[in-house]
Amino acid sequence: MTPDALSTASPVARELYKELLRALKPLGSFKTEVKKTSIHLARKSAFAGVHPRKEHLLLTIKAAKPIRNKRIVKSEQVSKSRWHEEVKVAAAGDIDAELLGWLRDAYELCA
Repeated sequence: MTPDALSTASPVARELYKELLRALKPLGSFKTEVKKTSIHLARKSAFAGVHPRKEHLLLTIKAAKPIRNKRIVKSEQVSKSRWHEEVKVAAAGDIDAELLGWLRDAYELCA
């Protein structure tokens, strides 16, 4: 079996990932696509990327415009009307209403 992002993730990252999936359930249906170093959360296309790290998750969220917030650790314009916003998720408490709002917007973008 080829190692992938889930099989090589630390226990901390795996637990945060499970918590994230639980919090996203109310959005509706989406697929998880496990890659070598990340996990894509996809509707028609990926609305978020999960990058397991030793003590946290690095979450890449698709956005229609830049998100101006101190929680965003990196913001990258990937096309005329698309941005990738990176957020560090280090504790279950980081998966809050603000983060879930950004993810809901991303989910809607990928309808």
